[in-house]
Amino acid sequence: MSSEFNEKSYSSKMDKSIQSLRKDMSTLRTGRANSNMLDTIKIDVYGQLMPIEQLGTISVPEARLISIQVWDKANLSLIDSAIQKSELGINPQIDGQIIRLRIPDLTEERRKDLIKILKNMGEKGKVSIRNIRREANEELKKKLKDKKISEDENKNFEKNIQKLTDLNIGNIDKMLSDKEKEILQI
Repeated sequence: MSSEFNEKSYSSKMDKSIQSLRKDMSTLRTGRANSNMLDTIKIDVYGQLMPIEQLGTISVPEARLISIQVWDKANLSLIDSAIQKSELGINPQIDGQIIRLRIPDLTEERRKDLIKILKNMGEKGKVSIRNIRREANEELKKKLKDKKISEDENKNFEKNIQKLTDLNIGNIDKMLSDKEKEILQI
């Protein structure tokens, strides 16, 4: 029998889930300045929503400071109000065409909140990986029923998909643990 099951497509889907989780985690505010914190903020300019990086140059000159050199002075107040309305909890300081964001120290309460948010993100990532495994197993059952793969091939594919799932869930656990240490670091 020929095997028509494509394991690589499921591996690729799992990799995309991990990348998505990594991107979401990078937007979490730790005690350090990180330009990724601004990724979720969109500004309504020129008739559309645009990310800050398309309206100015973002840099991190110090460990607790983000600097935004705004290209068009007309967008200064729009960016300022969008940052204030965001979940970052940071008050921007405007100096000419530069917006400075001082990252305050995290309180213990805020750290605990961030860890809860982080664990929630991690759980969503794990659910996503498990859904991909379920999807793969359903495809295997269908191929077995249609006699496109043999019982042995089915068992081998299921075993490989499970190994892939376990590996990716392990990666998520490691990412969560590393980020939690970063958040708790004073």
